[in-house]
Amino acid sequence: MAGEDSGAWLVIGLGNPGAEYAGTRHNAGYLVLDALAERHGARLRSHKARADAAQTRLGPASVVLGRTRSYMNVSGPPVASLRAFFKVDPSRVIVVHDELDIPFGAVRLKRGGGDNGHNGLRSITSSLGTREYLRVRFGIGRPPGRMDPADFVLRDFAPAERKELPFLVDRAADAVEALVTEGLEPAQNRFHALV
Repeated sequence: MAGEDSGAWLVIGLGNPGAEYAGTRHNAGYLVLDALAERHGARLRSHKARADAAQTRLGPASVVLGRTRSYMNVSGPPVASLRAFFKVDPSRVIVVHDELDIPFGAVRLKRGGGDNGHNGLRSITSSLGTREYLRVRFGIGRPPGRMDPADFVLRDFAPAERKELPFLVDRAADAVEALVTEGLEPAQNRFHALV
């Protein structure tokens, strides 16, 4: 890998393709990725890696924004293909995803760790051959009552949640930018203090 790293970053938004999934909790990563692309005037284009991608800059950093076009549980191969194509070191891969074990509206940042039952992360870890990539975890909270978590993540955000969603998506996009421009610990200090 040494000598191959371009110094660029790869930011991946996870979700499921198709209109029927557009407003679901599982597509939080897509929402954040789209917000970043809009902020930076980056036009996502179809890439041979079964993903949409755009190159842009965050401050001095070169960044590739990517949104997989595969279903969540097979996110890994498109992520690994984008990483290889743009010559990004796995330590500079940032995956934005929904997280059941974080309260709705909270954003948490970390490097590495397990997949916590998230099939998208499991697939990415397998395809990259490492867990040591960065994660921006978008809190969606736990399902009510005895609802199956698999059903909960594929449901649309509730009306009250949808009112807050644009603000929360913006905050998660801010967290991605802080990760790239400031580093993990300063970004954690800033965003983990927020609910």
